[in-house]
Amino acid sequence: MSHFSKLGLSQPICDVLQNMGFEQPTPIQEKAIPMLLENNPTDFIGLAQTGTGKTAAFGLPLIDLIDSKNPATQALIMAPTRELGQQTAQQLVNFSKSKKDVNVEVVYGGADISRQIKALKRPTQIVVATPGRLLDLIKRRAIKLENVEYVVLDEADEMLNMGFKEDIDEILSHTLENRVTWLFSATMPKEIRRLVKTYMKDPLEVAVDAEQKSNKDISHQYVVTKSDNKLSALKRFLDIQPDMKGIMFCRTKMDTQEIADELSKIGYSVEALHGDLSQRQRDTVMKRFKSRSMQLLIATDVAARGIDVNDLTHVFHHKLPDQLESYTHRSGRTGRAGNKGISMAFINPREGRKITDIERKMNITFEKVTIPTIDELKVNRLNNWASLILNTKVDEKAEEILNSLHGQFAELSKEDLLKRLITTQLDHLMVQGGGMDDLNEGQGKGSERDKPRKDRQSRTKEGANRYFINVGTMDGITEADLIHFLSDVTGIGRRLFSDLSIQKNCSFFNLDSKHDDGLSKHFEYIEVEGRSIRVNRDEEGKPSGRQNHRKSNNRNDRGGNNRSKHSANPAGRRNRGRRR
Repeated sequence: MSHFSKLGLSQPICDVLQNMGFEQPTPIQEKAIPMLLENNPTDFIGLAQTGTGKTAAFGLPLIDLIDSKNPATQALIMAPTRELGQQTAQQLVNFSKSKKDVNVEVVYGGADISRQIKALKRPTQIVVATPGRLLDLIKRRAIKLENVEYVVLDEADEMLNMGFKEDIDEILSHTLENRVTWLFSATMPKEIRRLVKTYMKDPLEVAVDAEQKSNKDISHQYVVTKSDNKLSALKRFLDIQPDMKGIMFCRTKMDTQEIADELSKIGYSVEALHGDLSQRQRDTVMKRFKSRSMQLLIATDVAARGIDVNDLTHVFHHKLPDQLESYTHRSGRTGRAGNKGISMAFINPREGRKITDIERKMNITFEKVTIPTIDELKVNRLNNWASLILNTKVDEKAEEILNSLHGQFAELSKEDLLKRLITTQLDHLMVQGGGMDDLNEGQGKGSERDKPRKDRQSRTKEGANRYFINVGTMDGITEADLIHFLSDVTGIGRRLFSDLSIQKNCSFFNLDSKHDDGLSKHFEYIEVEGRSIRVNRDEEGKPSGRQNHRKSNNRNDRGGNNRSKHSANPAGRRNRGRRR
């Protein structure tokens, strides 16, 4: 397979693709892009399944071919749904970053048409539209198509299935007779052939293997639960399969960071990956992820571009994406290099239709699975515990320690002793599990999120607050290191920090409430190995303002001080956290 630079695209476009993490073209891109560039102008038919990269196949040559200095609308892309239109427009914006004069607008039904009309008054070279709204704009004379040189019909078969045949005919009648038409479709029904015969002349055609709709090594699964229970459900799957390594995809940067923070606070080995992280922070996160020092990466679709890890066991979808192409990109992160993988979606009871649509359009089958109950977690935990005991090599000092207990267990039978040991394991599990026993929707149970945070707050002394910091044993710290680090950064006396609890990825501590005001801001510009330090009240459940991983547009907007980031190492080099 060739690289994008060998397909005839301009170097600025190739540079943009490299920065976005695109490495190799898909089959439809490899075949279509050179054909469209070398034979311009030409009509074109591209037959490929959804999720094969069709947007880049027409979007990249389109950006290279239009005249960015010409303010007129030169390209029109029609899409069947507003979601596909929005996604296509966003991808074109990303692809055209090297062409600052190119403006892309998307118009669709269900949105304020007056705002769309206002937006179209600006110089707009590319318009992405749904047929119904576009026809409305044409009737209002809010858009001019007489200069359109390229018309792209994306997912043409879907547009016809949705009843847009007459609308497409009407829209095309307002364009130039010598325009170029590019048609992309998964199938070639009779109505598509009619469009080809009516509006296209000697079109070139490319078809990729229609049977390669999904990686056969991926098992597609879904669970049904209330939205408020998704995080609790995820924890159950992490607990019952501690050896898994996966990615959870979220729609927004905020969801990504909040979920990662929630899981990290209670000891799960997770981190977030999203657009607000610096490149150095992204590299550090990916280094840890690839080295298997974290169990789960929480990421947005855009941030996960370019991730190439062959041993992922799971891909989770916090919410299903609107477009099948995104689902294919997500699920394709697992099941690589001959390994088996699971793609699991968390849906609420109203989203069953999305599963059905994906099955129909991608020719795959989803298996409905149930969220493990607390009883199932108990059995799993005890089996793992028993296996650990059986495989543990007895320490040579164990017998000496046993003798020092002065026969405290002498009156207990083997069965009584085992029962007590099992009970300690069950007690520990209840603290970690929490929440409702059955999180599956439709079982007649109520909805309640796990609440381990309250368990921790119960340890907070009167007049003191419990705080979270995203530094833990993985950073090599001890309690003494952490106290020195906190004191050095804040200027607060070491004796005022108490009840420390250091976990793998994070730690907790108590501090008198009189120091609460502005405590988090002391850490805004502190980094540990490229990771921004976050400190916040445990009861808040999220960092305040998210300044820690966002760059300010005004260096003097925080109290008038022009401060820069400082690297700190709380393990061993305590004085480096202090600001000078």
